[in-house]
Amino acid sequence: MCGIVGFIDKNKNIDILNDMLEIQSYRGPDDSGVYFDEKSGVHFGHNRLSIQDLTSHGHQPFISDCKNYVIVFNGEVYNFKSIKNELKELGYKFISNSDTEVILYSYKHWGIRCIDKFIGMFAFSILDKIKNKLFLVRDRAGVKPLYYYTNENQFIFSSEIKSFHKHPSFSKEQNLEVLPYFFQFGYIPAPYTIFENCFKLEAGHYLELKIDNLEFKITKYWDVNDFYLKEKINKEEHQIIEDIENILDDAINHRMVSDVPVGVFLSGGYDSSLVASILAKKQGKKINTFTIGFDDKKYNEAKHAKTIAEYLGTNHTEYYMKNSDMLDLVEKLPFYYDEPFGDSSALPTMIVSKIARQSVTVALSADGGDEAFCGYSKYFFLNKFQNIFSNSFKREVLKTGLNLINLNSIEYINEKLPKNLKQTNIKDKYTKFQRAINSDSLEEMFENASSYVDKKEIKKFLSISKNEKLFKKWQNIGNIEFLNQMMAIDYKLFMNDDVLTKVDRATMSVSLEGREPLLDHRIIEYMARVPSTIKYKNNQGKYLLRQVLYKYLPKDLVDKPKSGFTIPLNDWLRDELRLIVDKYICINKLDDKIFDISEIMKIKEQFNNGKNLGTQIWLILIYQMWKEKWLD
Repeated sequence: MCGIVGFIDKNKNIDILNDMLEIQSYRGPDDSGVYFDEKSGVHFGHNRLSIQDLTSHGHQPFISDCKNYVIVFNGEVYNFKSIKNELKELGYKFISNSDTEVILYSYKHWGIRCIDKFIGMFAFSILDKIKNKLFLVRDRAGVKPLYYYTNENQFIFSSEIKSFHKHPSFSKEQNLEVLPYFFQFGYIPAPYTIFENCFKLEAGHYLELKIDNLEFKITKYWDVNDFYLKEKINKEEHQIIEDIENILDDAINHRMVSDVPVGVFLSGGYDSSLVASILAKKQGKKINTFTIGFDDKKYNEAKHAKTIAEYLGTNHTEYYMKNSDMLDLVEKLPFYYDEPFGDSSALPTMIVSKIARQSVTVALSADGGDEAFCGYSKYFFLNKFQNIFSNSFKREVLKTGLNLINLNSIEYINEKLPKNLKQTNIKDKYTKFQRAINSDSLEEMFENASSYVDKKEIKKFLSISKNEKLFKKWQNIGNIEFLNQMMAIDYKLFMNDDVLTKVDRATMSVSLEGREPLLDHRIIEYMARVPSTIKYKNNQGKYLLRQVLYKYLPKDLVDKPKSGFTIPLNDWLRDELRLIVDKYICINKLDDKIFDISEIMKIKEQFNNGKNLGTQIWLILIYQMWKEKWLD
């Protein structure tokens, strides 16, 4: 896991390159390197976290034997050894045991479509001196980040936006059009960022730049939608379960390729329990597992994770999050996340990463299971209610009934339900569901169920109109089932721009490499073709994943309500974070060109008086802290 930067300038500017590297040095504290090509003006920089080939042979930027190709690379290509053997048979000779060299010679031999061969997570740039072109590539799922900034005279790229601030050509002009998206979803959707002329290279895409005139084109080389549109797999259920287990087993084994210690984030949920279980069975020694806990029982998953760890016999570390841990981190979020990022579970993710880093250099995470195996509760509810939209009478009756039930009542009802039906974080889930049912179309229903804050509420306090770009991606999927539509969209949007951004910055903040076995592209390519009737079966999400897990763990040990990585945000904002809220959300710091200040202050007052508005307060706070850090 590393950090990469680059730009084009005929004048040698190594000082700028070093400054760009230094501000994200935590991504790779073991080594750094720079490169300048006099003819093209290409500058490459690299921060290295040593995982494969710990010797100096793994140093980057890496230059080919013929000097015509140069690469900077962040990530891992797990199947590099088999590709290396193939290249050896073709006559290539290697000086290192790193995947970096394999990528470069794969490009030299097969061209840019060499990426079709790679199993892994990657963001890299290759200078091709023969073609006088620069290539930027991002992995299929978008595990590794890659940003670029462009204007008439310059092209800059980096693993993180903060490096752009160290380049004199970067203009910190805020892209106000994306703010409604941030306040609705808690993230800024790719390819957009918070800055004008600054973009995320989308997952499954590569960029090809002509160095002479800085013209570039972006090509999509992989798209999850293509696999949802393919013919469904026609196999018996037990055969599908066996296939899934084999793919999972291979994906996890690939991610154990490392010259440094490896551990697992264990929450006690189905996904992380499965990863830990398969790994524990395959390893000849105890594996390391790590869990974060809370004193508040409503949010604490640590006890359940500990039970799983004891059954598997892991070297288990659990850490109960103190309020002081959170206070120390909150005002650091804008530095590590570069642009407004509203997922509050970034805090415990950063802390569990810090705990893990004390023992290991690589940690396996189980992200991607919900999107691939049908795990989010919104999928089940919305799929059941989709037929209501064809019956206006039923829809109005349901709307009326739901609008009569307040949040306290729904929490009381939830507490009386049997364990297998009980929902965690019920107030937020019910609010989203209520919002969804009040929608006028399936598209709007899913959008509302995926929103932190209602669009109507955002319009009250935000003075910027929404530019409709995001959910047009819905129309590109084709004529597939509603359940699959939702999973495909989440795989490309929420998972990419929220979940993976969260985990990458959290792990990298402490120089820990996070690996995502459930995001092996072979898993989603297979699951997209599995009939939806057995993805969600017997009123169970993750039905197929559960069947695999039950082979490793007793059913009664793992079956429980889905929680997610939630924190007691409302309580913290009213108590321990009250001073920080007052510091940033106040009349003299709010911009009246962006906000309706009186409405913001009303929201704050209502929240302090007990109204369930913590999400709005948190998102406003995050934006205000980001603005002060990077703009003021």
